Amino acid sequence: MGPRSAKKIFDDSSEQWSRDEPRLLSDWTARPFLLDWCLPVEGKKVLDLGCGEGYFTRQLGNKGASEVVGIDISPGMIEMACKKESETPLGIQYSVGCATDLGTLNDATFDVISAVFVYNYLTIDQMRQSMAQIYQHLAEDGKFVFSLPHPVNPFLAGDDSKFHFKRSGGWFSGKDNIFEGTIAMSDGNTVSVRCMHKIFEDVMISLKDAGFHKFPDLKELGVTEELIEQDEEFFGPLRDKPLHIAMRVER
Repeated sequence: MGPRSAKKIFDDSSEQWSRDEPRLLSDWTARPFLLDWCLPVEGKKVLDLGCGEGYFTRQLGNKGASEVVGIDISPGMIEMACKKESETPLGIQYSVGCATDLGTLNDATFDVISAVFVYNYLTIDQMRQSMAQIYQHLAEDGKFVFSLPHPVNPFLAGDDSKFHFKRSGGWFSGKDNIFEGTIAMSDGNTVSVRCMHKIFEDVMISLKDAGFHKFPDLKELGVTEELIEQDEEFFGPLRDKPLHIAMRVER
């Protein structure tokens, strides 16, 4: 039996991902930084690609965007997002869709497009397809903000289950291989995550081929000393380890 599809992974675990407060490790180590990079969004049109159950999307909606659209491949995740929207309306439009096929957007353009931990579920070719379509749907001077697990993370020693991928190939030979993993939650549980391995070169070439020619901002993210001071037990084992990369590029 082959590996589960990304859609299946998230349909099976959609309720575990549902949250209004930080619960996942990356809710502290990545999403706050990514949100800052998206701002300001007041009066702007925003697309959150791979929105999941809408945790990050709702944060964007609460910052005053004039229009927020969330798209995810998992019907289970979109069902959870729509439930949250009905309970606390923010005017967010959610729909099931694929990061490599944005045809349902027609000719719509957005001032900000985010893709939080989407490309670790796609092959390099699929990432290239997605970025090309994002470029077409990004307004002039609009910005594209996205994140990935740090490519070197699976090659670090140790089996710390707080954020861990099991390698299935080398740095170069393992490109596009599936590295299955887990990410910790503050309650002691974990959820399944996946890294389809790619290196920095693959990301940069994909951006260039999509049409982006401005130099992107890049930030390597991990736990901060402030987080460790808040909770040594949860964050301390990950001190000084690269966890994620964030990138921002303008059209």
